[in-house]
Amino acid sequence: MLFVPVGDKMTTSILMPGKNCWRKAHADHVGFLVDGADYFDAFAAAASKATKSILIVGWDFNSQTKLWCDDKKREGPAQLGDFLNGLIKRQRKLRIFIVAWDFPVIYGTDREVAPLFGPPWHHRRRIHFRFDNHFPVGGSHHQKIVVIDDAIAFAGGLDLTCGRWDTSEHLANHAGRITAGKPYPPFHDLMMAVDGEAARALADIARQRWRWATKKELKPHGVASFAWPKEIKVDVENVSVAIARTIPAYADRREVREVEAMYIDMIAAARHMIYIENQYFTSFRIGDALAARLQDDDCPDIVLVIRLASDGWLEGPTMGALRTQLLKRLQAADKNKRLRAYYPVAPDLGETCINVHAKMIAIDDEIVRIGSANLNNRSMGFDTECDLAIEAHGQARIGTAIAGFRNRLLAEHLDTTADAIAKTLAQEGSLIKTIEALRGKPRTLQEFEHLDEWSDVAISVAELCDPERPVMVEQLITQFSPDIDIKKSAPLLMKLVIAVLIFGGLFAIWRWTPLFEYVSAEAATDWAREFGGHPAAPWLVMGSYTVASFIMFPRPLLTLAAVIAFGAWLGFAYAFIGIQLAALATYAMGRSMSRDTVRRIAGPKLNRISKVLREKGLLAVIALRVIPIAPFIVVNMVIGAARVKLWHYLVGSAIGLLPGTLAATVFADQFETWLRDSGKVNWIVVAGVAIVFVVAIVLIRKWFMKSQPELAAAGGR
Repeated sequence: MLFVPVGDKMTTSILMPGKNCWRKAHADHVGFLVDGADYFDAFAAAASKATKSILIVGWDFNSQTKLWCDDKKREGPAQLGDFLNGLIKRQRKLRIFIVAWDFPVIYGTDREVAPLFGPPWHHRRRIHFRFDNHFPVGGSHHQKIVVIDDAIAFAGGLDLTCGRWDTSEHLANHAGRITAGKPYPPFHDLMMAVDGEAARALADIARQRWRWATKKELKPHGVASFAWPKEIKVDVENVSVAIARTIPAYADRREVREVEAMYIDMIAAARHMIYIENQYFTSFRIGDALAARLQDDDCPDIVLVIRLASDGWLEGPTMGALRTQLLKRLQAADKNKRLRAYYPVAPDLGETCINVHAKMIAIDDEIVRIGSANLNNRSMGFDTECDLAIEAHGQARIGTAIAGFRNRLLAEHLDTTADAIAKTLAQEGSLIKTIEALRGKPRTLQEFEHLDEWSDVAISVAELCDPERPVMVEQLITQFSPDIDIKKSAPLLMKLVIAVLIFGGLFAIWRWTPLFEYVSAEAATDWAREFGGHPAAPWLVMGSYTVASFIMFPRPLLTLAAVIAFGAWLGFAYAFIGIQLAALATYAMGRSMSRDTVRRIAGPKLNRISKVLREKGLLAVIALRVIPIAPFIVVNMVIGAARVKLWHYLVGSAIGLLPGTLAATVFADQFETWLRDSGKVNWIVVAGVAIVFVVAIVLIRKWFMKSQPELAAAGGR
């Protein structure tokens, strides 16, 4: 057991360095900052007192961010970049270090500038800005930390970037809640301010991140006298702060999963209530921990406050599907009806919802935790994260501060006061009953009563976007292109029958339904021809073969489209180049793998062939093109990982793919002719090509089996 209960108090610490946290450090003062307006004011007040250094670590940083968007008068410029420049001008010894995630282009639409172009604003000489790209492929640096003079620090869910400022009123239309000239929805988030030893510990993390990004050391400096800013309310004094991190395995860095371990231990230790606010809710390990508690007869009340819907074309369906799956699982496990999932609503928002971006959990009146880690798989082991936690450890003054903070959050969502929450909770003796008793105002917490249905395919794809660990290339291959056992696969005749039935059914639907009047053969081919006349069309067609390789889309269908769009000869040329480009791209990915990786992903059949590939080179590549024994992408990456010479690969691929591409081109050309006028189809040509293609495949196969017994043995066993 992690704790020994005495009455309603825990006398043994749950938070243990080396188990579920990195370090416990003392803070003289701690402040809980709710929403962007509070945090930006607190940051500005503390930064204005800086004399030596300001360290900023973030998922994002935007110099155009407005630190205050209301009518209150404050000293200094409101725009972040100008504000920092002003600090440097005023304090001659001050230096500012900013390190932000080196984000992919896909995230660039709401960023200030792409990392390629360097610092996004004209900053002064003693401001140092770096992008950090030292993370696994697909991961991110998600920590949000600011340290000032190694004396006071902030950590939580808020970056110094646009679209984060809001007041706790979360008004439907606030004049200050605008970025890039456009309004954004109400935004709810949290930060924790700490000083003393806890601030210096966070400075160590910030300097570590600077070292990762630049390979240069930032030496700690002695802490000058630094008074806690009067603008920051002190919620509790003289406490120990536990710091938990997530660090993915990368290069020579070992994996750290303190964030996950602390969540699991906190959930196990809760006796009366678990209150969670989080942007996401998809972590299957946290789901396991909650499901286990829901099966207990002494299960505490578990309240989740999460946002109604995720934003974005990718985030919406992926995180939404995984959240639905997890919520349904927990509802099924909730035998004592101790689980409630809510989302906050406010009047006049219409279809817009309050964006819950917070990452916090409080158990009983004993532990509160605020940080950057979402309750998704990524935050448990894939992205860098940093959370801070405070434990009452049986001390009433700390427990009162924790309860007061939780009640303050509930009061914000339920449009009431923290005192009203405390009073009702004392009367009801249950967190869920308290919320239910106070719900019903225009601004309130709304229960998730309807969960969208998602297919198994959608959930499988979504899981790729929320991995718990760095995803190696070989894992993606396995996910998309599992090894194929040819002996167990359906007979060729059966496959042909199924294909004929499918295409025949689609043809019947088109030919004998009203669809025939709207999508005629002439119209379809005319559309294709019109597309073929566009300057970018050849590049799109050639590039599509690489995409098709990853999603297992049939290449002959792309060749058909190319022939209809460009004609037989150009269509063949673009198709052949496109296939070669796809082969080259997937070969290059395989080339980056270790040989141990080949053995793990290839399966017995391809493992045997990989040895022959290195020995036979060109001939082996031709054989695998003519007689494929696995999906195109798998074969290509195994060839690359086997370190086959590039010219062997390209020439062998060209020779091996030429017959199939020519055959597909001829069939496509005749199919287009049939679409326009079925009477003009040259059936002799079609039959001749089919016969020649089949005979050639059989003869080549026999020749290889006879002349290359090693390859035949490797592929046949």
